[in-house]
Amino acid sequence: MKNTLALMAVCLAALMSGLEISSVPVLSPVLEQELHASFRELQWIMNAYTLACTTVLMVTGTLADRYGRKRVFIISIIAFGLTSLMCGLATSSQWLIAARFAQGLSGGAMLTCLIAILSSQFPQGKARSQAFAAWGITFGFGLGFGPIIGGMLVAWLNWRWVFLVHVFIAILTLVLALKNVVESRDGQAKKLDLGGLITLSVTVMGATFLITQGSSLGWGSVIARTVLLVTALSAAMFIWIEKRHPHPMFDFSVFRVRAFSGALMGSVGMNFSFWPLMIYLPVYYQSGLGYDSVTTGLALLAYTLPTLLMPPVGEKLTARFGASRLIPFGLFTIGAGFILMQIAVVHHLSLLPGALLAGMALGLTNTPVTNTTTGSVAANRAGMASGIDISARLITLAVNIALMGSLLVAGIAASLKKVMPAAGDLSSLAERIAGGSVVEGLQTAQIAQALTDGFAVILIYGAAGVWILALMSYFLFNGKGRRKTVTCEPY
Repeated sequence: MKNTLALMAVCLAALMSGLEISSVPVLSPVLEQELHASFRELQWIMNAYTLACTTVLMVTGTLADRYGRKRVFIISIIAFGLTSLMCGLATSSQWLIAARFAQGLSGGAMLTCLIAILSSQFPQGKARSQAFAAWGITFGFGLGFGPIIGGMLVAWLNWRWVFLVHVFIAILTLVLALKNVVESRDGQAKKLDLGGLITLSVTVMGATFLITQGSSLGWGSVIARTVLLVTALSAAMFIWIEKRHPHPMFDFSVFRVRAFSGALMGSVGMNFSFWPLMIYLPVYYQSGLGYDSVTTGLALLAYTLPTLLMPPVGEKLTARFGASRLIPFGLFTIGAGFILMQIAVVHHLSLLPGALLAGMALGLTNTPVTNTTTGSVAANRAGMASGIDISARLITLAVNIALMGSLLVAGIAASLKKVMPAAGDLSSLAERIAGGSVVEGLQTAQIAQALTDGFAVILIYGAAGVWILALMSYFLFNGKGRRKTVTCEPY
């Protein structure tokens, strides 16, 4: 009974993590109107959570191993509830960005701890398999149904409840975890790689800042040049530190294992286009097609639900054809889904076929990627390999949220230039349209066409990028060089 209640606590934490990732994008048009958030601020509202998760992932694992996984889990649950309350009470976009960053720190810590708790409290056998399956299904439910749940909360209550609902879930999770989660530690816990943590965080934040703010600041400005220099130096220092640290966050030697590197391209590929696009799709559905928040959530469900339904099929296909074939194939199919969506956008057709295809492809790819990154290295390196996998996903997501946003604005501005040839710089106007603003002086049809042209650009970008990564994954898996048999044991 105690293990069952502990599993319920872990699953509730996983549900909060999944919902927080996929339900918030539905809020973009509402936040633009109620908080008067600019397009760049909307990007940071979405990206602050991802960046914070990336920052805390590695350090949490080390702290939990040393000071107790239950203890750190409890702290992270309390922090997640409090920071969700901060988000729900935000009265400005700046407040919400800061609260989202704090929420991301606690969310990343919570996600890291719950995996460690499952591993220690369910060490082997059927109970372990069932526990990890329950966790995966719950997390997938949060991701898959987050858009419709977020849309319904906005329609029935208001946008604040997308965050406030986590306060009540966190309280229930805390009650269950306090009495039922068993404390565990690692007596061989390694020393914290603080230098690697700081330099990686500065590098990712600097790159994201340059992508989102560089054009408005001016690439020749003192601020932009300073940030560029700091980012480059931080990246170089990160590599230098990791190669010399006795227990590095990133052990670069694992990249010599072709199976690991090939699977890592899968991690990058899935987050290169699929998840970043979900940040901007609500704007297209609501401002371009005129959907309300609930209809938008239902439309996004076609994009996210297949990611929950297809993993069992992916496991069977992996057993038959191998991860070295399925992962590149899955990435290629995600790109094909993006091309179908691009054709649909240009010719004013339904996005449903392309969205379903991309979602199904991601669902097929995710499980073999996760199993291969951890199963292709020695057992004592599995935790580090998992950390690299998750970090690669989140870093790619953060950077491409920023890149897709910049490309969307550029595409909208180019479209507006066709109908307003005498106008000067249209970037500001394009940002307002990309954020879902109502723009006076432009007809609804002109705004919809500008959004259509902008989305056509980012869909081509998403397809091209994931196809390149599919090729890289295939050649890394199947090229000549060091090979290692991959054994993906079930949880």
